Amino acid sequence: MSEPAPQHYGQPILIIDDEPDVLRFVAAFLNRGGYTNCISCGDSRDALERVSKEPPSLIITDLAMPHVSGRELLAQFTAQHPHIPVIVLTGRGDSDTAVWCIKNGAFDFVVKPITSARLLSAVRLALEFRELQVENMSLQATVLGEESTVPEAFSDIVTVSRTMHSIFRYLESIAKTNQSVLITGETGTGKELIAEAIHTASARTGELIAVNVAGLEETSFSDALFGHERGAFTGATRARDGLIKRAAGGTLFLDEIGDLTPELQVRLLRLLQNREYYRLGSDTPRFMEARIVVATNRELAELHRTERFRADLYYRLRTHHVHLPSLRERREDIPALLAHFLDAAATALGRQRPDVPSELGTLLANYPFPGNIRELESMVFDAVSQHRSGQLSLQAFADAMGSAAREPSGKAEGSPGRQAPMVGPGREVVFGATLPTPSRLTDLLIDEALNRTEGNQAMAARLLGMSRQALNRRIHRGK
Repeated sequence: MSEPAPQHYGQPILIIDDEPDVLRFVAAFLNRGGYTNCISCGDSRDALERVSKEPPSLIITDLAMPHVSGRELLAQFTAQHPHIPVIVLTGRGDSDTAVWCIKNGAFDFVVKPITSARLLSAVRLALEFRELQVENMSLQATVLGEESTVPEAFSDIVTVSRTMHSIFRYLESIAKTNQSVLITGETGTGKELIAEAIHTASARTGELIAVNVAGLEETSFSDALFGHERGAFTGATRARDGLIKRAAGGTLFLDEIGDLTPELQVRLLRLLQNREYYRLGSDTPRFMEARIVVATNRELAELHRTERFRADLYYRLRTHHVHLPSLRERREDIPALLAHFLDAAATALGRQRPDVPSELGTLLANYPFPGNIRELESMVFDAVSQHRSGQLSLQAFADAMGSAAREPSGKAEGSPGRQAPMVGPGREVVFGATLPTPSRLTDLLIDEALNRTEGNQAMAARLLGMSRQALNRRIHRGK
């Protein structure tokens, strides 16, 4: 027994035709596809008034009708309601009719006798187009506005960054659509928090279900997402719902999407295109009623270019895309994040919140954080767990930074990683026509370190990998 199609209550469809049988057939086809909010109009003279009073999401109109023809209605609809897509029903399948329909503003045309598959495909695409139009208008309004209408959705994300707040406004504008969202960014930048924020801002009644798809084989991927029937494989003693079913009415978050095998990329593409799936051991289609959000720390554009990620899936996922900046790109957030993690660590460890030495801010501001926010959180928790006096020790942070320098960074593919700011292609320093002497070069390095640490010699020495005494001797020798 097949599952009922997902219901589209918020998308009214107006059907205009002078033949009662056609009205019934079209409405029945749409109902079976889950489009239950259908409004029938048997007299074309009433159509324009109906659209003006209660604008539908989509109009389906016959072309040949008495009184007011479909050609006349199409002209009026496109002039007065250009944001409403129109699908034309016609008994003529010649190219002239098709060209006329599209040229005069029809979104699509369906040739009679109507088939359910052709009609539902045209309707789905038209409503997706309409949804994108509404979303674009919402995006413009939200980006231009200053206040968030759902601040609670982003309350768990600590930031003062203008870039991050621009991302919030973008996410707010797309949150209520059904289109998939791609979140990219280095490891530790907060992609799962962003997925949670999208779900909260969407006001969906279902759950947010998260799954890390990295390393999943074809069978385990299908079983986890789609579920299985009893007896589908050895050990399947009873039927089980997959995560798609659990996320019905909510959001399904697939993390590490860049690690999917080519076979699983095909499965995900079909799921996104058709919004239907099959349990293992079943040939009955089930409809997906969850919104898909995916994330990766990989460079999908590069994977696509080298043919390790399907082009059609890549462009399908990029319908909505947000890239999270690294902590190196939002250093203004470090003080706020430090305070937040200090409070969290003190509470979790049952300790008093320690005082922060003044040099710590400078130390953190000059560290590239290859592990991003997650690395800062780990540093703070480790330092709080070690401290025995009322003040945090800089040594705990210095030790963590030293070990990070000796370990793989875990950065996103193609990202700058843990390196000094690049001032030339592939090089850390660009030399002029005349090379500086080693002594002069040392002076320049010391000047840069002191500039970065605002004159703090202890911190500058740490950046240069030398003792404070050696730095002090070098400074005085150069005077």
